[in-house]
Amino acid sequence: MKQRQRFYYSAAQRAEIWDRWQRGESMSSIGRLFDRQSSSIFSVLSPLGGIRPAERRRSGRALSLSECEEISRGLVAGSSLRAIAAQLGRAPSTISREVGRGGGRDQYRGTVSDQAAWDHALRPKPCKLACHPGLRRTVSRKLQRIWSPEQIAGWLERSFPDEEQHRVSHETIYKSLFIQARGVLNKELLEHLRAKRTIRRSRHASLKRDGLGQIKDAISISERPA
Repeated sequence: MKQRQRFYYSAAQRAEIWDRWQRGESMSSIGRLFDRQSSSIFSVLSPLGGIRPAERRRSGRALSLSECEEISRGLVAGSSLRAIAAQLGRAPSTISREVGRGGGRDQYRGTVSDQAAWDHALRPKPCKLACHPGLRRTVSRKLQRIWSPEQIAGWLERSFPDEEQHRVSHETIYKSLFIQARGVLNKELLEHLRAKRTIRRSRHASLKRDGLGQIKDAISISERPA
């Protein structure tokens, strides 16, 4: 049997998939847009548990790609670090650290340094439930008692109003459940959620399922007067 060629989605296509998923469209509906099966859409959504990743942003203090390229051109031209800093409106110490991280005057390349900065920013931040074992055990016990993440977050906020380390948002609980790469909450705890699914659905999908947002008491076209 001939194996179907693997389809790779571009960044723009992935953004479109996430946009439609958040609006409550089904995987089958999104798949038809790209002439793909729903399983192809599932392969994009499932690694992140159906929860859209946060958009990556650079700090306003970080050097931009154009600044890195200016540094590279200045070094090739033999300009001093102070002269490059003055041209960019940056502190000489900032340029010195940047060049040092990039291998020094002889090895520094703007595009390479900029990509290294993006890669460095990809390091995952530790999840709050991973950093606080006691809080993780409390959340696990509540989930086993069929409490929803919203109920758990509300109870923690009321029980520990002045202790931030003992509180966690319902979104963090959902992420820890659906994104198993975090390795914080056991996958078996998903069975205790009221909605038995493996990835997070948009709240808009729930509204559509319940008939909300539709015209009330709508009259069928066949029953309307000519």
